[in-house]
Amino acid sequence: MFPLHDSLTDALREELSAYDDLTAALLARRGIVTKEAAEKFLNPSYDLHLHDPFLMTDMKKAARRFADAIVNGENIAVWSDYDCDGIPGAVLMHDFLKKVGANFENYIPHRHREGYGMNVAGVEKLAKNGVRLIVTVDSGITDIEPVARANELGMQVIITDHHLPQEKLPDAFAILNPNARADETYPFHGLCGSGVAWKLVCATLAIEPKLREKVPEGWEKWLLDMVGLATIADMVPLIDENRLLATYGLLVMRKSPRIGLQKLLRGMRVEQRALTEDDIGFMIAPRVNAASRMGEARDAFQLFTSLDESEADVLSKKLEKLNRSRKAEAGAITRAVHTRLSARGGSASGGKEHDGLPPVIALGDPEWRPALLGLVASNIAEEYERPVFLWGREGNFSLKGSFRSGGSTQMMELLRATEHTFAQFGGHAAAGGFTLLDSEVFFLEDRLVETYERITANNETVDTLLARADAILVPEEATVSYLTKVERLSPFGVQNPKPVFLLRDIKVREISHFGKGNEHLKLKIDSHEGNKSLDAVTFFVKGAIARTADSLTQDSRVNLLAHLERDTFSRGNPVRLRLLDIKLV
Repeated sequence: MFPLHDSLTDALREELSAYDDLTAALLARRGIVTKEAAEKFLNPSYDLHLHDPFLMTDMKKAARRFADAIVNGENIAVWSDYDCDGIPGAVLMHDFLKKVGANFENYIPHRHREGYGMNVAGVEKLAKNGVRLIVTVDSGITDIEPVARANELGMQVIITDHHLPQEKLPDAFAILNPNARADETYPFHGLCGSGVAWKLVCATLAIEPKLREKVPEGWEKWLLDMVGLATIADMVPLIDENRLLATYGLLVMRKSPRIGLQKLLRGMRVEQRALTEDDIGFMIAPRVNAASRMGEARDAFQLFTSLDESEADVLSKKLEKLNRSRKAEAGAITRAVHTRLSARGGSASGGKEHDGLPPVIALGDPEWRPALLGLVASNIAEEYERPVFLWGREGNFSLKGSFRSGGSTQMMELLRATEHTFAQFGGHAAAGGFTLLDSEVFFLEDRLVETYERITANNETVDTLLARADAILVPEEATVSYLTKVERLSPFGVQNPKPVFLLRDIKVREISHFGKGNEHLKLKIDSHEGNKSLDAVTFFVKGAIARTADSLTQDSRVNLLAHLERDTFSRGNPVRLRLLDIKLV
């Protein structure tokens, strides 16, 4: 193994002398350059490394009000988002409030009829039910009008959220959001919505002895299955406290007695005790999100809160069916997009230089379900290797959509420069969503292309993200012991990406495709000595990798960029490569 980046200085190598060369190099690349930081990163401790919840602005005030409402038997409503951050947060709040004998209800808005966040009609409904306190989860920070209406109706609102606020904050009783104020005192701003909600639970137990009498010390750790699920699924940075919450969340999920989780994992043929962050990201989260995208978010909530085995079995199968429907409907939209692009001379197999399409693709249809368009846009952007904007019509008749970057580094600049086309937009460099002004629907692509060409003409930086390997690997090094070193840095995610390895001048022994439609690619490669072979796979092969794969023959020599992973579907879980890129030598 030879690091591709600058060598560690003698002083830094001495500082990280407790670790092997690979681990030390990977730690340094993540900005971890002291013994203390390395120990905290590699061995996160619940007792040592959790931040005090009372450091969060408004926490003491919120916890006191929440505790009083519970003790006094006030009607409490937990208003959560409908995604795989809001639903786990709703579940942990439900479990806590049930444990302490509170008078409460969970309100989950309908994705298509009500949309994201609080709404006035829902607030008025809760008021009629006698609710005195609303606690939001993963929403509320931009809901100025609904919070004002709650105040008018004699209710108070505690907001727990992590999204960015608008210029003005809602007039809530308390706002728990590490991203809401410039003077925030909480030391970490990267918590997901469920993480903030769990912090409120911890603070409420700490502030009110009567509640602690009902809840054994340490019981709140069992709620970390939902916190870990949300932290990984919502793609917040897996550093600092989030790394701890994700790590312990996985530990709890592997032992969780939650019937609904067990049923869901069994249906997906995922071994609970070996659950990983990839299982959450690629298996669990899509099924939780499918509930709101294709039906009722409450089904996912009910699955995780159910104590009835038969009910949990029915709900897990329902989520599985909804996920299949999601895939089918997204597949139909994808085919429709391909047809329209093909009619314009587009070809994903030809490379972006030869397909005759503009540098930004923007398409829409009032019949397309906006909740599915992020999935479709991701596939199209990857295949055509450029930014993609797709829109559909929401239940409230607004035109909503999703964008994916396709490797572009200009996305937020592009959106800001085209802002008069959108009623609103948000996201980050790689992905996000938008609401389109009705008057701009016929001009969207033209506006985006014009702006994109202007931006890139004045910017000499490369417009694609070129993957850089963390280290050079030879096939002989792809062993369980080597992978174990890599896995010490897991769980992987945003700001703690899976290490990437470069294998140079590798001989291809076999090329095959698998899957129902032969949509997946598998290479069998030789070791340099020729006495060992190693599998390298990629799923749903498309874009540049697909074009290179089509030109491969037996005995081709290639450079590979890949992750190292365990093949959990083969006996003995052998080590294999997950392909990221292929280049002919």
